[in-house]
Amino acid sequence: MNKAELVSQIAESAGLTKIEAEKGLKSLLEAIGTALAKDETVTLVGFGSFSVTTRAARTGRNPQTGKEIQIAEKKVVKFNVGKNLKESVCAIKTKAGCGSKACKVKKK
Repeated sequence: MNKAELVSQIAESAGLTKIEAEKGLKSLLEAIGTALAKDETVTLVGFGSFSVTTRAARTGRNPQTGKEIQIAEKKVVKFNVGKNLKESVCAIKTKAGCGSKACKVKKK
């Protein structure tokens, strides 16, 4: 699903116009980006949480020459999946679930 399809889905399910849905989606993404730029964590209960972590400096290797290079530390965005999202994805993927402890789907 791309952004246009997501906007259409939001508009249809929320009873909005596509322009209103696109404005809402754009505002959400900007708010998340702004919070992450301030090193804040964004938690959407049941969906997941976005946070910023620092990846340590390390020694890498140039694949063409094999020469060692130093890779500087940098900040990266991390996403942890929420319980409800994980369970819904596992339930859809297979009838029995994915088998993880956090993804035990009750069978009826």
